[in-house]
Amino acid sequence: MTRFALPLLLTSIALAQTAADLKEQVRRTETAFAKTMADRDHAAFTRFLSPEAVFIGGGNAARGAEAVAARWKRFFDAPKAPFSWAPEIVEVLDSGTLAMTQGPVRDPDGKRIGKFNSVWRRESSGQWKIVLDNGCPACDCGPAK
Repeated sequence: MTRFALPLLLTSIALAQTAADLKEQVRRTETAFAKTMADRDHAAFTRFLSPEAVFIGGGNAARGAEAVAARWKRFFDAPKAPFSWAPEIVEVLDSGTLAMTQGPVRDPDGKRIGKFNSVWRRESSGQWKIVLDNGCPACDCGPAK
């Protein structure tokens, strides 16, 4: 295979996937990422992080996979998960390279306590890695004016 054939092959494979296929990949990835919290598996959590991930919490950004992993470690220490999340909205760019997920964050009793917003990037390996994440507390926002 020539050095030009592999990129063309990968491009044709990416183009062969429909938007629905890509959205389902990202939905499954986000769901598996959330399962790391339920399973209390911090090591698995870190495998979803891009090396250049930025997670914002309380207005402060943790930059890089190591900083994000360190900040989130405390959420994995107790026997019971302090919260859970699940995607409700998933959108993928037509290029198939970036995706956004959004959904509720719930306390252990299932009460909605916030919302997460995440951006995923499709790596050259085909894996989706999280690059940006920000959450916000639950609010009772009225309709947009």
